[in-house]
Amino acid sequence: MSPGHATGGVREPSLHQLRLFLVLSEELHFGRAAARVYVTQPAFSQQIRSLEQRLGVTLVERGGRGTRLTPAGQALTEEARAVVDAMARLRQTVDRHAGTARGRLRIGSLGAEAAMPYAHAVLARLRERHPDLEIEVRNLTFVDMFGALLSGEVDAAFLRGPLPGGIQSLRLATEARVVCLSDDDPLAGRETVTLADLADRAVVDMPPEVPRSWWDHLTVNPRPDGTPARYGPVVRDTEAMVFAVTQKQAITFLPSAARHLYPRTGITYVDCPDLGLSTAELAWLPDHRDEPTVTALREAAHHILRQAQCTDPDSASHGPDYTMGKSK
Repeated sequence: MSPGHATGGVREPSLHQLRLFLVLSEELHFGRAAARVYVTQPAFSQQIRSLEQRLGVTLVERGGRGTRLTPAGQALTEEARAVVDAMARLRQTVDRHAGTARGRLRIGSLGAEAAMPYAHAVLARLRERHPDLEIEVRNLTFVDMFGALLSGEVDAAFLRGPLPGGIQSLRLATEARVVCLSDDDPLAGRETVTLADLADRAVVDMPPEVPRSWWDHLTVNPRPDGTPARYGPVVRDTEAMVFAVTQKQAITFLPSAARHLYPRTGITYVDCPDLGLSTAELAWLPDHRDEPTVTALREAAHHILRQAQCTDPDSASHGPDYTMGKSK
């Protein structure tokens, strides 16, 4: 008997076909199922027909009443899922012993975090060590930055602390924070300002979906003297935040890297030591920590941090405004 064939001349299904069938069993719609796996509908349909031919049974009823699984299709669903899951576990075991990672790694990025030099270095190391790993970077807003991680929409994320409970992280860098003011603000010409200087100015606010404790921490609310911070317009991302300042609707506080990432006509960044430090974090869920793809990402990040500390204990060569892995 030749490889890939079963007794009686019936060909064994491929793992790829079983995966496609499972997607169809969930969507019960050929168009949506094809879009979900990024193939054309005719190609998807052909794979399902080929699977049926290999097994010698009809799995799907196609007709005017929509797509439905036949009794054979319903019975196959559970078995197909068991096979796919078993192969995934086998691949994870192989990858752990081989020291490589395959598949897809979905990494979230709050605003421009993935554009920071330390994030670039981590991703470059990851691609170098794991060329078969597909890396997808997804932009996150303030609204979905934690939810995407907690829901499993992304496997890990480049975020800014403080992080809520239930999330593990590795600190990648630390930098000072600055206040973003409109150019014509009387304080815009100063080298430094204090929170007391800013007491009568409104700060941009966050939507209700954003953990209040996170934004209160970053806006120092209440202020050291016990007075509450004043809030202005609600924004969902950093671009909207900076735009509100250009429109003279409010001020905002940002990591000092914003000077380079978000230079805009009509605004000025001024040092404000009272704001303390901003931390850049690589975050993941504890349940995903030991998955091969997340493990590969964590190892790449640790390597970059060790390399930075060995090359320059103060990490000054990585940029004028931040220090990798530790506080200044």
